[in-house]
Amino acid sequence: MSPSGTGCLGAGSTIRTRIALVYGGVFLVLGALLLLVVNLLVRAGTDGEKEAIVARADEVAVVEAYRIGDDVGRAANEQMLMWSGLALLVIACGAVVVGWWTAGRVLRPVHEMTARARRLSERDLGGRLAVRGPDDELKELGDTIDALLGRLEAAFDSQRRFIANASHELRTPLATQRAALQVGGLDEDCEVRRILLDTNRHSERLLDGLLLLARGERGLAEREDVPFAEVVAEEYKDVAVAGDGVVRGSRVLLRQLVRNLVANAVAYNVPGGAVDVRVAGGVLAVVLTVVNTGPVVPPDEVESLFEPFRRGAGRDRTGPGAGLGLSIVRSIATAHGGTATAVARGAGEGGGLVVTVTLPTTVTRRP
Repeated sequence: MSPSGTGCLGAGSTIRTRIALVYGGVFLVLGALLLLVVNLLVRAGTDGEKEAIVARADEVAVVEAYRIGDDVGRAANEQMLMWSGLALLVIACGAVVVGWWTAGRVLRPVHEMTARARRLSERDLGGRLAVRGPDDELKELGDTIDALLGRLEAAFDSQRRFIANASHELRTPLATQRAALQVGGLDEDCEVRRILLDTNRHSERLLDGLLLLARGERGLAEREDVPFAEVVAEEYKDVAVAGDGVVRGSRVLLRQLVRNLVANAVAYNVPGGAVDVRVAGGVLAVVLTVVNTGPVVPPDEVESLFEPFRRGAGRDRTGPGAGLGLSIVRSIATAHGGTATAVARGAGEGGGLVVTVTLPTTVTRRP
């Protein structure tokens, strides 16, 4: 439904408008059929009366009587058609008004449910629509939505508890293992010690990435105005800026988005390669573009790089990354109402990717 509550017939019109117009249209059609039948009957009756009047006239006056009868009948029919048509239009307009008022009364519970639902969020799923009134279809719909909200609240609470517990339960043994390896009796040059420390660091990075991915996918609890170009400059000094859009969101998550993009561009580069980072602020959105050289990626495999645990060519599970870089980027962008896409560069362009993140802005500031 359109926010203004008005609209013409079509996808943008409201139910109330459609009900009112359909109500008036049906009345207009039925009224027109009624007037047509009445006019036909009146005309038939007028012709019969005219014949009776003419039959009583003498032979001299019969022609004049026919003429006068035709004129009187025509004038009566024209007057009746005109006034009945005007009356029909006035009553049809009244029917539209009555239909509008009736539809408003009928749909008032729907507007109340919509307003209450909009006030709900992931942070306040404890609220309910609590529709009151007769036990009809609208109350049944409200009760069904309340039951759905209850299930969603339980699911979000379970997710929060799981993330908190996983963060504590998994970080503690990893930190203990790292401390034991660093202060244990193994020599620093021992190959086993090095492998175990690398595996431990990889597990910690994987855990951090999973927790950050979960945080981005469940939305933002708090928002603030963040000058996006400043955030990018904090992570990459050589960024080219053309307008600084202010993004409403989490500064911590936005910094992580930039950090992951730059780290991904560096990690999947070639010796002597290049990384180019640009920010362009528009009227409605700010666009971050990260371009790097690197291995040539088949175009049909680009989208799969945004899936968790997918690595580019030449990377294995024991490498420095966790396979979550671009997944986290897209998750954070989506949490801010934006998008993250990538395009593969050909061998003639130096290979690599062009990753573009588009985020909606509240204010655009020109340097």
